[in-house]
Amino acid sequence: MKLPNIFYKRKSDTHKGDYGYVFVLGGSVGLTGAVCLCAQAALRIGAGLVRVGVPKSLNNIFEIKLTEVMSLPLEEEMGYLSIKAFDQIKDFVKEVDVIALGCGAGRYLSVQKLFLKLLTEIDKPIVLDADGINALVDNLEILKKRKSKNLVLTPHLGEFSRLLKLDTEKIKQKRKELVKDFSFRYNLVLVLKGNRSLVSNGKEIFENKTGNPGMATAGTGDVLTGIISGLIAQGLNIFKAAKLGVYLHGLAGDLAAKEKTQSCLIASDIIEHLPVAIKSVPR
Repeated sequence: MKLPNIFYKRKSDTHKGDYGYVFVLGGSVGLTGAVCLCAQAALRIGAGLVRVGVPKSLNNIFEIKLTEVMSLPLEEEMGYLSIKAFDQIKDFVKEVDVIALGCGAGRYLSVQKLFLKLLTEIDKPIVLDADGINALVDNLEILKKRKSKNLVLTPHLGEFSRLLKLDTEKIKQKRKELVKDFSFRYNLVLVLKGNRSLVSNGKEIFENKTGNPGMATAGTGDVLTGIISGLIAQGLNIFKAAKLGVYLHGLAGDLAAKEKTQSCLIASDIIEHLPVAIKSVPR
């Protein structure tokens, strides 16, 4: 896969604002790591600015965990993001280029209401993962009412099964057909994660051949969400960002597995190996 120009030499006269602003919205009690992995991956892939929107009672945790990433404490209920945070978020996202929505957010009802409202009222590119996808399980009609024209969904097989209300074995039998049909029906980019991840915009389909079983570990999906979001922030269209993001994510995982072994690989190893993955792709 050919790398875009953003990975080559940057102009001398430049600043962080030239490389995009990612807003990561998620986090809840016991799930702070997901947001951190997503944010760090977005920075590592080249985004100029990253801010995390998190429940305000957990903000101190994020301030300690994240060094280069800024935080935005938001209204919450019991350690989960609240629908009461909507106005603050709506005002803030005017500044950003892309929203990574759902990592570690939990399935609390107020979180789901917040995410559905954001989908119907915010016109920004959105990468929807994890509990953002879970909020859609009985609300798929929201996808046709959404405001954003640029939406990427990144379900794993279990999440895709819940969206379609189909058994995972049936999905495996016709993965490409179902992924392409879903993308076309809802006019979005779908990334079905797993062995040979699939990416479709409803017209084309890309089957990824990088990656290994060592990546079947907690947090790797959050890293992928951050990578795709960081690429979109830097100006790539959502289909190209999703394809390249999946490819580099898997390649970094392969390089990490060579050094760490598949059994010892953890999600942060993928972030660590992104630079060497990028350098290993022929120009």
